[in-house]
Amino acid sequence: MPTKVILDVDTGTDDAVALMVAALSPDLDLVGATSVNGNTTIDNTTENTLRVFDWIGRPEVPVHRGCDRPLARTQAEQLNPARRIHGTLLDLPPASRGAALQPGHAVDWLIDTYLASDGDIVLCPVGPLTNVAMAIQKEPRILEAIPQIVIMGGAHDHGNSTPSAEFNIWLDPEAARIVVNCGRPIRMIPLDATHRALVSVDDAARLRALGTPAGEAAARFVLKRIDGYDATQPMPHRAGAAPVHDALAVCSIIDPSIVTTEFIPVDVEVNAELSVGRTVCDFRFRGGKPANVEFAIDADEPRFVAMLLEILGRTA
Repeated sequence: MPTKVILDVDTGTDDAVALMVAALSPDLDLVGATSVNGNTTIDNTTENTLRVFDWIGRPEVPVHRGCDRPLARTQAEQLNPARRIHGTLLDLPPASRGAALQPGHAVDWLIDTYLASDGDIVLCPVGPLTNVAMAIQKEPRILEAIPQIVIMGGAHDHGNSTPSAEFNIWLDPEAARIVVNCGRPIRMIPLDATHRALVSVDDAARLRALGTPAGEAAARFVLKRIDGYDATQPMPHRAGAAPVHDALAVCSIIDPSIVTTEFIPVDVEVNAELSVGRTVCDFRFRGGKPANVEFAIDADEPRFVAMLLEILGRTA
């Protein structure tokens, strides 16, 4: 049976690829998507999500609009490199409203959906964790119904928004701390893994050659990401390639062995002047806390690219 999944997204370029993978993979049953402020404004992340589903012929996937700001902070645009990589609205036609925004706030929909579920829907947040944290705070009983949370976010080796913090966690560290410490099984797909599974210009050509709507869109987004990364944060060991973070998180639900993880204690820094938003990874168990996160430290790039080509070669 396909694995049921909900994606919580701040849809820019890599979220879009993740949504397409989740919607087209025969191994997943995409129950719905919730939008959140992050790579761009909530208006844009919501519209982008609808555009993706329209484009690939899956307008029936429900989309719910979520939080427009972090739990406790204002969005610091001056530190946000995301727009160079994502833009504001995806290079896809405006949603025709075949894909229609559903009524009700994303937080309430998450609560209602999980409370009515059989405890079999994986939650995959690939943006800031505001919606998820708010749902946990508003109705803690949903935790009993979430079998696993697969997070794209965090970093141990280096950050991308600050020297020590990855963007999704940095933008709403208070929310991230709530989710990381919620007590449910968590797999975190951080920069340490996503930077080991790059997608290249040649791979983009292969995606376009698939001749499918998803392949064409993914090729556009990958090339935009490569341009942005080469200009702002080039991969030190490989030019002409970029990570597609969020898609790796979704692929790890389909095939967990695509990433290598260590089960360790992880927390999120919310107070320090120089390291707010850092995912503090206790690989040597020096803090006296039990392990709470499967933290990915590596990824299989050839298998990841092969999965993208196989799944995005499909049509709805």
